Amino acid sequence: MSVPTLSHTVRSGSPEETHGLGVRLGRLLQPGDFVGLVGDLGAGKTHLVRGVAEGAGVERSQVASPTFAIVYPYQGRLTLYHADLYRLADYDELYATGFLDMVGGDGALLVEWLDRIPEAAPREYLRLTLREVGEESRELVAEAWGARPAGLLKDWLLAER
Repeated sequence: MSVPTLSHTVRSGSPEETHGLGVRLGRLLQPGDFVGLVGDLGAGKTHLVRGVAEGAGVERSQVASPTFAIVYPYQGRLTLYHADLYRLADYDELYATGFLDMVGGDGALLVEWLDRIPEAAPREYLRLTLREVGEESRELVAEAWGARPAGLLKDWLLAER
């Protein structure tokens, strides 16, 4: 794997703080953005995803786990596609779902369990790795590959809040 264009690590002290990080990211997403999420069960991916959806203007009642549907579209200020690769065995199985048609398309793509099928990511993307570092504390490592993801990361985590 190549070296990221930019990376930054932040710590969240609570599920609410993780949610807040997601809200800020969701406000910045644009069509074509690809965000891959990596982390064990309980690492905070769901809190982050719900925050991203809220920041993208998605009604809270729309947000659900796409584990059985693989990809679930949400309508907000932009279309947010939420994908979950946990149950897929390999790239060929992912290809058969039509997932690849959404990459770089009319909405932003938020993909959980990207580490299971890393080749699903396009050349330019943002990868967020969440790790449990305490009962409610999480470490979030954000890595950007490419100019747009690096700009997104700067605006999200490195800009004055």
